Amino acid sequence: MFKEYIDNCKRAIVASVCDLITYPSVSNFNDNSHFPFGKDCSDALKYFLSLASSFGFRTKNLDGYCGYAEFGEGSELIGIVGHLDVVPANEKDWNYSPFIPTIENGCIYGRGAIDDKGPVVSTLYAMKAVYDYCIDNNIKIDKRVRLIVGLNEEKDWKCIEYYKKHEEIPSISFSPDADFPCIYAEKGVLSLLISSDIMNGYPIQIEDINCDNNAINVVPKFCSVILKLSKRNVRFNYLITFLKDLISRYNYEIDIYTIDSEHIKLTSYGSSSHSAHPELGVNAITKLIVVLNELFKKFNIKFPLFSAFCAYIGDDYLGTNMNIAKTDESGHLTLNTSQLYMENNKICIGMNLRIPIHTTIDEVISIFYKYFSDFNIDVLSRTEPLFIDKNDKLVSTLCNIFNETCNTNYAPIAIGGATYARAFNNCVSFGMNFPCSEDMCHKVDEFVEIDKLILATDIYAKAIYKLLE
Repeated sequence: MFKEYIDNCKRAIVASVCDLITYPSVSNFNDNSHFPFGKDCSDALKYFLSLASSFGFRTKNLDGYCGYAEFGEGSELIGIVGHLDVVPANEKDWNYSPFIPTIENGCIYGRGAIDDKGPVVSTLYAMKAVYDYCIDNNIKIDKRVRLIVGLNEEKDWKCIEYYKKHEEIPSISFSPDADFPCIYAEKGVLSLLISSDIMNGYPIQIEDINCDNNAINVVPKFCSVILKLSKRNVRFNYLITFLKDLISRYNYEIDIYTIDSEHIKLTSYGSSSHSAHPELGVNAITKLIVVLNELFKKFNIKFPLFSAFCAYIGDDYLGTNMNIAKTDESGHLTLNTSQLYMENNKICIGMNLRIPIHTTIDEVISIFYKYFSDFNIDVLSRTEPLFIDKNDKLVSTLCNIFNETCNTNYAPIAIGGATYARAFNNCVSFGMNFPCSEDMCHKVDEFVEIDKLILATDIYAKAIYKLLE
C-alpha cells in the first residue's frame, strides 16, 4: 500500500537524515529560556518542525524543550515518541566525522543515524505517506497522530517531563527508539555514585583522573590517572617493573608513561557500548581500578573504596560477588562502571545498572548499602521497569505488522535499555533496529543501513494506518 510511495521518497528521506545529523545536538541543560538544552538542540528541533510543516502537518515548539508534528482530527490521540538529542562523539575516534554525514557502503554514517534521528525521520515520512494516502483516497482521518520529539532523552528526560505538564497525553503510542519486532518489557535502570575521601600522606597519590567525561549510560573506552610518587619511599624503576608485570598478567591494554621523576601516567583503553549491553564493550575504568588496587596493596597503601570495589564488583559486569546477579524473562542484571573522577577531595565511582523486571530497584539499592556501608552512596537516578503483557493488543498488532512485512515470525522481546516507551502508559518501543543487525546505538562510527531505513518507513506507515482504524 505504501511501499511505492516511500520508495519514491528515498532520496528525500536520506537527505533529511543527513541534514539532522549535521546538528551536534548533545543536550546540555541550562537556564537559557530560549535554548534550555543548548542552541544545537534548538536548531535541530526547528529543522524538524519546518520539515513537518512543509508536509502539511500542524506543529508546535514547546518552549525549546520539545516539539511535535500532528495530523488528523478527533478526540483520540495516537502518539509516536522519539528524540533529537544525541550522546557525545569524540571525532578523533571516528573513521567518519560524527556530525558531517557520510554515505558509504549503503549506509549513512553519523551520530544520531540510528539513535534517534534516523528513526524520527522515518516515522515522519511514514506519517506523510499515510496522510497523503488518506487525502488522495478521500479517507476520513477521525483520530490524530502526533510525533513528539524530545531534546533531553539521553540525559534527564526533562523534555518529556515538560511535555507531560503542558500537553495532551496519547491514549496509545509507540517509540521508534529500540528494536523490532516490538518490545514488551524494559529493565529497571539505576544510576549510583559511590564516593570516599581521598587518603593523603601515602607514598603514592592519585593526582588526576581523566575519563573524557564519559556518560553514565556508556561503557567507558578510555581512562587515565596521574600518580605522584614520593622519592623517599618509592623506588621508581621497581614500581614501573611491577606495573608492567601486573598489566601483562591481567592482559589489560594499559599504557605506562613517565612524566618526570615524580609522576607517571597510566592510560587504560577499552571499547564503548551502551550500558544496556556492557558485555559488548570493554570497560577501561574497571581495569584501571583493578591495577591501582593491586599497586596500592603492594605498597601497603590503604584505599578502602578500591578494595571494596575489587572485592564485590571488579571487572565483572554482572556484580556476581554481591549476589545481585538476578535474572528473569527480561535477562540478567548488568552493571556498568561508567565514571571515575575526583571532586571536592573525594574519589567518585559512577555506576549504571539494568535490573530485571521482577527485581525491585529498592532491593538492589539495599544490597549496595550492605556491601558499601563504609562509603557515601548517592542515587543519581532511577527508572522503574516497563512491562506490558505479550498478548496486549498494541504489542500483538505491531509485532504482526513487522512479521507480515518482513515474512518473519519473531516474538516480542525484553531489553535492558530505557526507551521513550516509558514516557506514557500504553506505550511500547517499536524498532528501528532489526533482528540480527549490529546495534550501533552510542557506538563509534554509528550508522543506519539505507535499505533498512526505507523498509522501516514502510513498516511504520502500515502501523500508523492500522492504529487509525
